Amino acid sequence: MVKGMGTQNADNQHVLRFVEEAAALCRPDRVFWCDGSAEERATLTREAVSAGVLIELNQQKRPGCYLHRSNPNDVARVESQTFICTTHRDEAGPTNNWMPPKEMYALLHQYLTGAMSGRTLYVVPYLMGPPGSPLAKVGVELTDSIYVVLSMGIMTRMGQVALDHLGASDDFNRGTHSMLDVNPSRRYIAHFPQDNTIISVGSNYGGNVLLGKKCLALRIGSWLARQENWMAEHMLILGVESPEGEKTYVAAAFPSACGKTNFAMMIPPPHYAGWKIRTVGDDIAWMKPGEGGRLRAINPEAGYFGVVPGTNSKSNPNAVATIARNTIFTNVALTDDGDVWWEGKDGSVPETCWDCKGQRWTPQSKEKAAHPNSRFTAPTENNPNFAPEANDPSGVPISALIFGGRRADTLPLIFQAFDWGHGVYLGAMMGSETTSAAVGGVGQLRRDPMAMLPFCGYDMGDYFRHWLNMRKHIGLLPRMFHVNWFRKDANGNYVWPGFGENMRVLKWIVDRCHGRVRARETILGWMPFTQNFEYEGLKGFGPNEFEAAQAIGPEEWKRELTLQDELFINLNRTMPKELTYQRELLMSRF
Repeated sequence: MVKGMGTQNADNQHVLRFVEEAAALCRPDRVFWCDGSAEERATLTREAVSAGVLIELNQQKRPGCYLHRSNPNDVARVESQTFICTTHRDEAGPTNNWMPPKEMYALLHQYLTGAMSGRTLYVVPYLMGPPGSPLAKVGVELTDSIYVVLSMGIMTRMGQVALDHLGASDDFNRGTHSMLDVNPSRRYIAHFPQDNTIISVGSNYGGNVLLGKKCLALRIGSWLARQENWMAEHMLILGVESPEGEKTYVAAAFPSACGKTNFAMMIPPPHYAGWKIRTVGDDIAWMKPGEGGRLRAINPEAGYFGVVPGTNSKSNPNAVATIARNTIFTNVALTDDGDVWWEGKDGSVPETCWDCKGQRWTPQSKEKAAHPNSRFTAPTENNPNFAPEANDPSGVPISALIFGGRRADTLPLIFQAFDWGHGVYLGAMMGSETTSAAVGGVGQLRRDPMAMLPFCGYDMGDYFRHWLNMRKHIGLLPRMFHVNWFRKDANGNYVWPGFGENMRVLKWIVDRCHGRVRARETILGWMPFTQNFEYEGLKGFGPNEFEAAQAIGPEEWKRELTLQDELFINLNRTMPKELTYQRELLMSRF
């Protein structure tokens, strides 16, 4: 350890008190204050490799890249052990796990007592959002995981920049994390919105322990956003630049593993020569009305925490470039020459390698080499299409909000909401087939409103009301759309080619925002005229295939409306009447 590294670098009395109290409870052997410097990162990386927490990859093939293997019992978010601890149960709502704050604090303090004995307590100050942004928030995470420290250094603006932004204020999120013994029976991710506090124990997997991500950015963030009249959303943000230099920004809500990162990093097909896509963010959007009443958005993160399997030069060439350097891979396979491998990677399948559990693997093995929820953690600036505007403290102006899930039937490729209230209804009724990004069943259809069901820090009915109320604060409302890249035909084949060809749908959305293209009114909303959709350069997809992708099946929709009963009944106490009316209007059209 370099002399002087890790020494106290804060004079904020509220931060010092928070650290002192946690150290007295957890009893670490030492306290290490992170400053976010390159020298610190290099030193901690060497420590992590020496301790076996990270495996150094072939630095000629992947400079600055490392592999981390989590415990096999700790490979995904655990929604069953994620709690919203508010004073009253109704504040958390029926879709969240709830425990009284006093009871949860007592339980977690019991687990944390002496939990860091023999370990280091790392103090990780971090900033969510560009420095100087009125939307930026400061967090301080205390953790005994060096993997968390190194990952937070990628995912956030970590170190002195956060302390400088905070100054002498008491307005910061207090986060405490301890791996304990990584025992599922003692695994809790607890949020205390009224205290702006998060405590996570018993896990060392990203989504459970990188407390700036889902925990602060969405669960606590959504609570704060409602209090302060802004929006914390599970949305990517991208910019579309025309050959003439016109820039249009959109935000899109897709559940995990539904193509969010691919869409955010999309490269337009050859037919769109001169068009550019710029990635502002791939997962989180904080949005607030700004100058002129426009809804403006920032990406509070500084890195990508993306799903690895299926990432290749066809599905996401920009992601391939992004993870070529300075990346931490989690639960992928390790080749004998020190590179990483996963199912769907470019090139040939290795004859043998080390799987995500560190066992020898061959193509004949029963299990996959890389875990289906294996991840990469990479800096945003690695992305060749990174938007410099992502660092603008005022954010980017949003012209369109897009909702979409993974649906094999029922939902068309693209349609536009009639108005803001109708758009909120479409987002509220989003459904998607579940994936391995969360513990539980795979392939089951579940309702995932605005892709926020696992991430909203309060009652979902009140959350819908907040969306409806934001209409009063936004002077120029974004147009709202719904997409479905995953519709299948009777033979189980995808109807739409997806990936870069999604640019064709995005171009129609941009044209609608600027009033350049007409649309036809349908039962569901506004749709492109078949003859106006752009087919040039598309192989095997023409007007007939487009109409199949856009088909509205009355029987499918009657079933869909019936399936929505569960959500309406579950949220009956707080479901806004406006959404009930929207549903009844849609029923009447069938």
